[in-house]
Amino acid sequence: MTTDRKSPAVGLHGSRPHPANMVRAGIAEMVGTFFLVFTGTATAGEAALGKSTAGTPPDSLAVALAFGFVLIALVGALGQVSGAHLNAAVTLGLAVTRKFPWRYVPSYLGFQALGAVLGAGATWVAFGSAVRSKAHLGATVPAAGVSDGRAFAVEAFITFLLVFVIVAVATDPRVPAAVAAPAIGFALIAAVLIGGGVTGGAVNPDRALGPAIMSGTYSSLWLYLVAPILGGIAAAVLYDRVVGRATAPTMTDGDPQQHTSAGDRSIAAATPHGTTAT
Repeated sequence: MTTDRKSPAVGLHGSRPHPANMVRAGIAEMVGTFFLVFTGTATAGEAALGKSTAGTPPDSLAVALAFGFVLIALVGALGQVSGAHLNAAVTLGLAVTRKFPWRYVPSYLGFQALGAVLGAGATWVAFGSAVRSKAHLGATVPAAGVSDGRAFAVEAFITFLLVFVIVAVATDPRVPAAVAAPAIGFALIAAVLIGGGVTGGAVNPDRALGPAIMSGTYSSLWLYLVAPILGGIAAAVLYDRVVGRATAPTMTDGDPQQHTSAGDRSIAAATPHGTTAT
């Protein structure tokens, strides 16, 4: 499948949204965001309450893995329905680069926000009032001693990482479709590991908004809404306008093995098999 960069209807996974499917796509976004937020905040809540899953209680590594693994599953499950944005920063980044129609943006943002609120509510239901009072349902706030400015920068950086990977693997037709889900999930794991100790690692306005509303924790919420969107848009623009326009590497000019038959090429050493580089 080829992708027309000028077409505003080309979205994640090369999807072309149709007006008749918008409610279904919106429901998919709601369900996906629900389980993304529910999985991550439930794991964070378990850690805060010291509850055991299997062996020792979950720790901060478990939270990052939970977010990343469930995103891999959700991208694989919902990519063909809605594109599996599950993140307002992704939707807006794609819209700015004309890979997603602006007329569908309000619907996607609304369904994503609703899913996030319901996901945080599900964590409350699962663990009771203790998870709301002690862990604030996994609401993200800057760590002690971290200014709003530093937290803003970190959230922008880590969302840039996530959205850059998403735009690269899920909208560039040169990338095999099977690569998308794991690459996106691993990028989220890395982002949460980077930002977790500084900002809580929201990497997503919806992930911050849902727990904030359900727990009444609004401290510094503005930065979790603005910074990821700016970081996501910057990432989408950079890939779309600069990086993604590069010609893929070829085995012609400048190829050190251009006179070697394809079956004898060594990727690791860039030399024919059976020889060693000197």
